[in-house]
Amino acid sequence: MSNAKERKHAKKMRNQPTNVTLSSGFVADRGTKYHNGGGRPFHQAQKQEPFPGTSRQRQTKMTHHFHSPVDPDVKEQSSSKIMFKKKGGWKAGPEGMSQEIPKYITASTFAQARAAEISAMLKAVTQKSSNSLVFQTLPRHMRRRAMSHNVKRLPRRLREIAQKEAEKAVHQKKEHSKNKCHKARRCHKNRVLEFNRRQKKNIWLETHIWHAKRFHMVKKWGYCLGERPTVKSHRACYRAMTNRCLLQDLSYYCCLELKGKEEDILKALSPMCSIDAGLTFAAVHCLSGRRQGSVLLYRANRYPREMLGPVTFIWKSERTPSHTSESRQLWIWLHPTLKQDILEELKAACQCVEPIKPTVCTPGPLPTTSEEKSQTELPDEKIGKKRKRKDDGENGKPVKKVIGDGTRDPHQPSSWISAATGIIISDLTMEMNRLRLIGPLSHSILTEALKAASVQTVREGEDTEKTPHHWWIETCKNPDSVSLHHRQEAIFELLGGITSPAEIPAGTILGLTVGDPRINLPPKRSKVLPNPEKCQDNEKVRQLLLEGVPVDCAHSFIWNQAICKNVTENKISDQDLNRRRSELLVPGSQLVLGPQESKIPILLIQQPGKVTGDDRRGWGSGWDILLPKGWGMAFWIPFIYRGARVGGLKESVMHSQYKRSPDIPGDFPDCPAGVVFAEEQAKNLLEKYKRRPPAKRPNYVKLGTLAPFCCPWEQLAQEWESRVQAQEESFVASSPSGEDSDSRRDKLPGAPTPENTDLQSDEGGTSPSSCSEPREVMDTECPAQVGTAWVAGQDATGSLLCVLRSRKWLKQLSTWCGPSSRDKRAARRTSGSGEPTPTRAAYLPLLERFPRALVWVSLALLRKGSPEPHSMICVPAEEDFLRLRGDQLYCGPQESKHSDPFKSEILKQKERKKVEKRQNKQAPSEPEGLAGGPPAAGHRALTLGLWSGPLPGVTSHCSRVLLGFVTQGDFSMAVGGGEALGFVSLTGLLDMLSTQPAAERGLVLLRAPASPQYRFARIAVEV
Repeated sequence: MSNAKERKHAKKMRNQPTNVTLSSGFVADRGTKYHNGGGRPFHQAQKQEPFPGTSRQRQTKMTHHFHSPVDPDVKEQSSSKIMFKKKGGWKAGPEGMSQEIPKYITASTFAQARAAEISAMLKAVTQKSSNSLVFQTLPRHMRRRAMSHNVKRLPRRLREIAQKEAEKAVHQKKEHSKNKCHKARRCHKNRVLEFNRRQKKNIWLETHIWHAKRFHMVKKWGYCLGERPTVKSHRACYRAMTNRCLLQDLSYYCCLELKGKEEDILKALSPMCSIDAGLTFAAVHCLSGRRQGSVLLYRANRYPREMLGPVTFIWKSERTPSHTSESRQLWIWLHPTLKQDILEELKAACQCVEPIKPTVCTPGPLPTTSEEKSQTELPDEKIGKKRKRKDDGENGKPVKKVIGDGTRDPHQPSSWISAATGIIISDLTMEMNRLRLIGPLSHSILTEALKAASVQTVREGEDTEKTPHHWWIETCKNPDSVSLHHRQEAIFELLGGITSPAEIPAGTILGLTVGDPRINLPPKRSKVLPNPEKCQDNEKVRQLLLEGVPVDCAHSFIWNQAICKNVTENKISDQDLNRRRSELLVPGSQLVLGPQESKIPILLIQQPGKVTGDDRRGWGSGWDILLPKGWGMAFWIPFIYRGARVGGLKESVMHSQYKRSPDIPGDFPDCPAGVVFAEEQAKNLLEKYKRRPPAKRPNYVKLGTLAPFCCPWEQLAQEWESRVQAQEESFVASSPSGEDSDSRRDKLPGAPTPENTDLQSDEGGTSPSSCSEPREVMDTECPAQVGTAWVAGQDATGSLLCVLRSRKWLKQLSTWCGPSSRDKRAARRTSGSGEPTPTRAAYLPLLERFPRALVWVSLALLRKGSPEPHSMICVPAEEDFLRLRGDQLYCGPQESKHSDPFKSEILKQKERKKVEKRQNKQAPSEPEGLAGGPPAAGHRALTLGLWSGPLPGVTSHCSRVLLGFVTQGDFSMAVGGGEALGFVSLTGLLDMLSTQPAAERGLVLLRAPASPQYRFARIAVEV
């Protein structure tokens, strides 16, 4: 029988009882016959006979009968034949012989066997073998549409079973809720209730509905965010950032506010930052409030280790230069993954332990489960009766839409005060919207979409307290405030004629009060262009580009929470605005609201874009707009109608990659948020790898890739430290004279050769550092975080990982690495002048202060190739340089194939699973623990293609010494070639630069995790 026929027969016999033997010939033993229907050989059945005397006589007769010759006449009368499998199908025996039926049977045993068969047959007939309903088992030509709810549509033989199915509790008709039908779901009240319910677990931005229709949404960091557009727009978004404008919603960024005396705030924050890594909170141009600053925060007095993350900050500007107020306000903007750690450290540094009632407006409590049920109950209506909406009339309360953080508990404190210093820390997350415009057309879109608010005068006898925007009326009564508003408006109009935001000083802040942007909305989408006529006053433009915005013009009413709350509550709804548009005498004309028009305070912050390196300075610059909550969509749509293209999280990563700046939190391996990000990324990549069959995925063990999904930074830094120490000891031992040892120690031979670096891990060798600290890293874990325990009380000179961020030493490293490969004229100047080689005396202080440090580097491929994340950065050997000098088109060496030490163990594991599965099938009645034998306690969970167990020496595992890993990499449309960003070991980088010749200094090798090909790239440290 062919395989198809066997499968068909197995499917046919699936529900048959095991003790039934058919006459189709499926008998394994030719000499064994089953009598009495007992499902066992005849002689076994006779042994269980209750009457020993009678059974002995019958057994003697049957034995004599079996051994006697068979009569041919009896063969013709026999109806039971033994079948044999021959070519072409199942046929009778070779002699065509047959066995006659027994002459004697036991009535009781025969009746019991037949009763068991009949009960099994009835059970197979009545019990369904699938989860489908009765009407779904009928042929398609017999099915009718009404069968699911009308039993009489079924054939008579199936009506009883269908009636039983309909009576089950699972299929009973439930009471229809009010939101079941499509018309009820589209009702505004029900839609708002549903959206409020869905915001209990994850925070929605105000632009969530707009994004959900056009973007792939992801749940990250407690938010529902748009990852990337549903249309192909990778190149279009790059062109928008380069030549036009890209719009992003950054409202998920968190804001922490500090209020108190300036001296107390600076004193509390000074231990958390260092001037060695850049400017601090006390920078002069930032302290005045005219510029936005950025700083790297650490745990108090723990620099350069135990980093918390990068933040940006804004001081509230003073109204006049002579104004010296003791109370100051400071806003700290940070990524949501950094919020918890930084907030706890700020509370500890400022001694703010006493919670107070929040001063910000928290969203109202959402309806409880009982309230939602009471809204959907229909006690007086019958099931199936048409439901009509009941008008609540005047007693009906309108459902308010959740604005802000819908997951925040209103009873939890959001502000804390210090009894000693009086500093107040407030959490203003989701209390403001932050929109970002990137590109040279940001100025044009801003000036076209936004118009400064008109100065409002008050008539005599008019009560200003009853007007919705009385705060603006009170402001207009002050001549100084009106004069300041006109100066801010004049500076804002000058922006429309400036070509790019990069021309304005970095971090410039401009405060402004604008009107409702929905009033000036064009009827169709259009693309705006710069208007040179707006900057005809060259003197004012020159002053703006050189000095920036004056201090007083950085003032904005958005710092006042009471005004922001008033602006949010008194916003005119879109429905009322559209109704007033429809009442215009001339359709399409300008809508004038007069005093009822909303006045919105905003804050414009210039983003500098690319600030490192010598090429493409200012690329990706733009403006950030801070708005009160509730006004996100009112500004979002006008920006889009002026030609802005919208980007998501993927475009944010691309923006940081092209700026060659670290992305938050993935490019901060010494930060707790970066550690968590690396673990989640490794877990997702591992699950994706295991979903593919072994033949359709790369074998990383044979490719020599130890960690394809994560980067073991701690192990890399430790091995390089041990490697250099071992080289020093060997040189000291080999040179007897002190002078020779000193001269040789100045220049360590760190360039590897294939002979001394081909240390394979198959022979059981590990690095010296791995021997001192064993790492049990399975293939289901991320080995990058092994050994990095975040202990606050550990010694600063200990073994914790850190990243070199000292600007002084970064500039020195940038000089030692040589010029960038893109700047060929600088490369010729440097090669001709003969840049001094970094000696041990020059970089010894650096290594003493940062023994286990990583360096952020950028890499540019010399020729073809597109780097990938987790690619390996390796040190070239001498023979690689020789071949490159002889052949300028030489791509690079190739890694030889490694042996897989886990293959035999994986095969044994598969065989063990097959045996256990076979044993479970043979003994289905036994428990799982007993059927499969004793569990294999000592066996590890292995995955074909991944290294399991402790990692060997990562630096010497391949033929080229490992220097670091790539965290971001792709083909760069800005330079027309492959570019990558990553980290390398500081000790390894200095060791490599001290041995490379001047012509090839800074050349490294890149290798993707799934490729054996090395490719040349030039390394650079940009400051």
